[in-house]
Amino acid sequence: MSKIEIQGLGLTYITGKKEFIALENINTTINEGKFFCIIGPSGCGKSTLLSVLEGLIPPTVGQVLIDGVPIKGPGKERAVVFQQYTLFPWMTAKQNVVFGMKQVRQDLSGRQFETVAEEFLFKVGLSDFMDKLPGELSGGMQQRVAIARALSVNPHILLMDEPFGAIDAKTRVTLQELLLKLWAEDREKKTVVFVTHDVDEALLISDKIIFMKPKTVGREIPVNLPRPRNKESLFDNEEYRRIRAQLVGLFYHNVIEQIGGEEVVL
Repeated sequence: MSKIEIQGLGLTYITGKKEFIALENINTTINEGKFFCIIGPSGCGKSTLLSVLEGLIPPTVGQVLIDGVPIKGPGKERAVVFQQYTLFPWMTAKQNVVFGMKQVRQDLSGRQFETVAEEFLFKVGLSDFMDKLPGELSGGMQQRVAIARALSVNPHILLMDEPFGAIDAKTRVTLQELLLKLWAEDREKKTVVFVTHDVDEALLISDKIIFMKPKTVGREIPVNLPRPRNKESLFDNEEYRRIRAQLVGLFYHNVIEQIGGEEVVL
């Protein structure tokens, strides 16, 4: 488990004589073992912020601390699941998971890599598909392999960039429930930062939501809904309906600001 602190974070791109501010004045704390969602309209900087947390892009100003230590690049304590499945097409499901572990897990050797890979593929329901190539798997199954690979490296922090965005609605619900189950069953509960544009997804999984408007944080919203959660039980929860209305209102206000005028009808 790890605590993440974002302090005065800003990111500016310079191309020739032009400057583009991608992020500015972001300050927030992500407590260890919690599920944290970043939500907002397309182009507001959600994925850019996650890239900074990954260590792929250094901030122009400010810093990100993990357990009090500034990040200087990618680290073994962090694993990433992207929207696209990012599997090696020439490797089987098990080989993809083993490859990920071999990069970071020095506590394993030989047959242990395969044993752990099989364990995590079993957890995501792919025991019968371990020897299949990605091209032989559905999109949802490929994303299960990506989740198994990320969890198998035993990270303290799991960074997820719209991991279910390219999946059909039915499979998306299944993977949301699977992710929550794996997270809840983990004795050393991981700190998860999850980017989405889906209000209902954010409310289902998160302990805290930050709503991003272009370049910065517009609002931080705690989600104190009882766990375990499922979509059916949430629909009858008054607090769920209140927070959902607040988030939808923030999206609506953001669209009005960008288009202009209160006469906009959504």
